[in-house]
Amino acid sequence: MPVGEAALPAVDPRYRVLVAATYSVDEDQGGDDSPLRPGASPRAIRTALLPADREQFDEAFASALAETRASLDLTGLFRTLEHWRGIAALHADRERFRRVARRAAQLLTGEPSPDDEPLEVTRAKAQL
Repeated sequence: MPVGEAALPAVDPRYRVLVAATYSVDEDQGGDDSPLRPGASPRAIRTALLPADREQFDEAFASALAETRASLDLTGLFRTLEHWRGIAALHADRERFRRVARRAAQLLTGEPSPDDEPLEVTRAKAQL
């Protein structure tokens, strides 16, 4: 055995699998008190979403949980949560999100959105 390598204990070959899930929650987040930091809870993610998106989140989360139960693989669940965490982070600053949606709608349609246009209409135009 080369210097610096430790002998590995014998492992049943049935348990030799690559681990794909890489999610962890560190109790000490270095002072970042944002509820939407990586590893955010599903509740924090759902709370930060716009009300119109919460049902979609609930469905995606339930589906990911069901798949996790069936496969015993957490990867899909973590990907789902991370996807929705990103959306929730965008939604957290509602005015900024409104500006982003207005700009995207303008780029896609070639027309500016009226200032008083409901956000859901702007989002539909922006495909957000």
